[in-house]
Amino acid sequence: MEITDIPVEGYERVARCIDQESGLHALIAVHDTTLGPALGGLRFLQYESEEDALFDVVRLARGMTRKSAVADTGLGGGKSVIIGNPETQKSPELFRAMGRFVDNFGGSYITAEDMNISIADLRHVREGTPHVTGLSREEGGSGNPSPYTAYGCVVGIEAAAKHRYGSTDLSGKRILIQGVGAVGGEMARLLKERGADVIICDIKEDRVADLCEEFGYRSVSEENHLDEECDIYAPCARGAGINDETIPRLTCDIVAGCANNMLLEPRHGDELGQRGILYAPDYVVNAAGIINVSVERHEGGYVEEVAMEKIHRIAENLEEVFQLAEERGIGTHTAAQLLAELRIERAKAQRTS
Repeated sequence: MEITDIPVEGYERVARCIDQESGLHALIAVHDTTLGPALGGLRFLQYESEEDALFDVVRLARGMTRKSAVADTGLGGGKSVIIGNPETQKSPELFRAMGRFVDNFGGSYITAEDMNISIADLRHVREGTPHVTGLSREEGGSGNPSPYTAYGCVVGIEAAAKHRYGSTDLSGKRILIQGVGAVGGEMARLLKERGADVIICDIKEDRVADLCEEFGYRSVSEENHLDEECDIYAPCARGAGINDETIPRLTCDIVAGCANNMLLEPRHGDELGQRGILYAPDYVVNAAGIINVSVERHEGGYVEEVAMEKIHRIAENLEEVFQLAEERGIGTHTAAQLLAELRIERAKAQRTS
């Protein structure tokens, strides 16, 4: 196993792992551990290049720092990616090697479930390191984080609706969900329960067809989904979907979903505001997964009631972001970043006082 550090300005540590025996090619990024060890999920994707994977992992790690700071999890920010085809390259040996890579960080990075990673995969990762969260309840973990992430996103959507429309009531609101995987699919179900007119799309058309048949959603094609008029647009797929090409096509009042790093660049948050679109910053809205697994670290272990109480605070955190944006005349994405930085700086000051 060959582990090589990659210098990235502003990050505590970024490293590459190549393990010829298992076929592992992975990256771990630790952004900031001021508030605690860096916790962030492991994703397995067929990136076009290591450069693309590095771009993704460092952005995601920085987002986790901000997410944990705003959500007050007592954790820092990190992320990891395995570069390859999750359909053909998964093996116990590969995940054990990933565990040894995680262990090389000496506890400064703790991993969890993310895209194309299951609890079964994490069990093999744990054979190489104790620094794993999100295992089953029977194993002392908090279980699959996806339902909690979905629920927290709905809490965030309701908070954004209250700020924009004056009420959390979603009855009759047209909500367009892009990406109906583990989190987006559960969001769709919860939103329909609340009376919303749910419209879905996904690159996997068979998944869309099955969900529409089961739950009665409307659907649009992934390619043309932005042409669909809606009140709330909920991106729940890969990041960078809010960009120069997509913003002019948006017809919504609110953008709020579970996708990480929705904005390709910070200026795109400003452009949403200029168009009168309320942006609910992604790492504030989608924090419930990290909140849930963070409770595993509490004395006495995981307690779901404690996790749910913290998840409901997403609404308060989001309203604080909206108010800060209005008071300072800045975009909501900038306000969320400022709130995270203020909390990190406060922690640093308390350490030195």
